[in-house]
Amino acid sequence: MLSFPAAIKVYLCTVPCDMRRSFDGLSMMAEHLIQCNPFSGHLLVFCNRRSDRVKILYWDRDGWAIWYKRLEAGTFQFPFAATGRKEVAAWELAVLLEGIDLSQGKRRKRFSLPETAAPGPDNPKPGELELRG
Repeated sequence: MLSFPAAIKVYLCTVPCDMRRSFDGLSMMAEHLIQCNPFSGHLLVFCNRRSDRVKILYWDRDGWAIWYKRLEAGTFQFPFAATGRKEVAAWELAVLLEGIDLSQGKRRKRFSLPETAAPGPDNPKPGELELRG
C-alpha cells in the first residue's frame, strides 16, 4: 500500500484516459482537463474506461514519475463525470486503490482547522504582534 503525506493534493481526472499515454500526454491532460499545473508536485490520477488500470503522474523535483497499477480481477470505483476533475484527500486515494467503494460509506463529522488567508495587514503571521499607536 502506498502512503501519502496528508498535505498533498490529489486530483482525479474524471474523464476516461487512454492508458497508452505517458509523461507528455498525461501532463497535457492535466493542464487542459484537470486544469492544474502539472509541475506543482500534486498527484494527478488517471483511469481507463474499463476501470481496471490507474496511472498516477507527479513531478518529482527533477523529472516526471508515473505509478501504474493494473488489476488482474475487478475494477476501481472511479468517479467518472464530464466535469474533468475531482479533488480528493490522500486517504481517499489510498482507499480507492485498495478497492473500497466510498460511495457506500459515510464520513462522520470531524474537526478541521479553517483555511487561513495569506499574511497581510489585516491578517498577521502567527506569533506576530501588531503594534498600533
